[in-house]
Amino acid sequence: MTLNRRALLGSVAAGGLAAAVVPGLVLPGQVQAATWKKRLTGADLDTNHRWQVAGTDLGIPYVLENGSIGYLFGDTFNTPWPEQPNNDWRSPVMLRSAVHPGAAGGVVFDSAAKVAGDGRAPELMHNGHNGIGIDGLWEVTVIPNDGISFPETGDQLISYMSIENWDSAGPNGPQWKSRYAGLAISNNGNDFTRTSLKWWNSGDNKDPFQMWTMQRDGDWVYVFSVRAGRQDGPMMLRRVLWDRLFDQNAYEGWGWNGSNWGWGRPCTPILNGRFGEPSVRRLSDGKWVMAYLNCATGNIVTRTANGPDQAWTPEKVQVTSWQEPALYGGFIHPWSTSAANDLHLLVSKWTRNAQNQSTAYHVSQFVGTV
Repeated sequence: MTLNRRALLGSVAAGGLAAAVVPGLVLPGQVQAATWKKRLTGADLDTNHRWQVAGTDLGIPYVLENGSIGYLFGDTFNTPWPEQPNNDWRSPVMLRSAVHPGAAGGVVFDSAAKVAGDGRAPELMHNGHNGIGIDGLWEVTVIPNDGISFPETGDQLISYMSIENWDSAGPNGPQWKSRYAGLAISNNGNDFTRTSLKWWNSGDNKDPFQMWTMQRDGDWVYVFSVRAGRQDGPMMLRRVLWDRLFDQNAYEGWGWNGSNWGWGRPCTPILNGRFGEPSVRRLSDGKWVMAYLNCATGNIVTRTANGPDQAWTPEKVQVTSWQEPALYGGFIHPWSTSAANDLHLLVSKWTRNAQNQSTAYHVSQFVGTV
């Protein structure tokens, strides 16, 4: 199989040296907002010894219905990197933890979904694995976007992408193409069923509703989304009542009508850029924080706002490719706060040598300030 999407960041995030030629990149010696705290996954860590999660990426944290945290991982292997044989390819996989990321030891996983105690963590839902997915459609793999849970019902929901290919042509080089974004549901926190709902990508790979991040506030769930493949394009905002997430007609767009912004309109871009996977969380003090890889600069950045439909601040650099070569992701832990050194980010890394062989594929925790 070909698993090269994490190298498809253009010349910026593919490696620290290449990033040096990009205008505006933060160079070594400048003060950064976030610092590396610990590596969370790897063949040498408990994630492998206990659950056979060695090489993996993403680590999207969301609050489970019982109040602890689930971490969603994408393509996962029992080997350090994907190219190795007999690698037990799975996606998505979930590890869980009730440990606060601000603890001295950082995030420590205590269990895996679908596993009683230790043992191989299986994938959460059907995955075509270079074959047939649901409804008879071909897919390379299934990649999680975000998760959300509902204490009222005990249900959990995962937004995901069905990947059509990893190497569609794009202006910045190859980029992956999703076939559609979908939703999967679980009523026991372990077994997720992919529903029939699909937000289809366009033939030219330009649909802006493919990579989702979701945040509930009151009765509403706010959905921020961008194109697949880390392309230039818009970020869109929709909202839907929490108990109508499975009704596509219930989603309201946030749009500009020429004189003012309002809900219930066709979506108007709230931001434009070359976005990696977005992550938005409402902190306990009411502050909204957004993080993503700025693919034009190779930095993971954050913005803040007083509400999902309010103005977002300019980008603040949190992690650069000098700190973590070939980085991507930048997922906000929901227990982060606005206090100094209490922003916790899950950051993926996939590095390669001159022969294009993987040398690292894992997730780390970074700590910064919004």
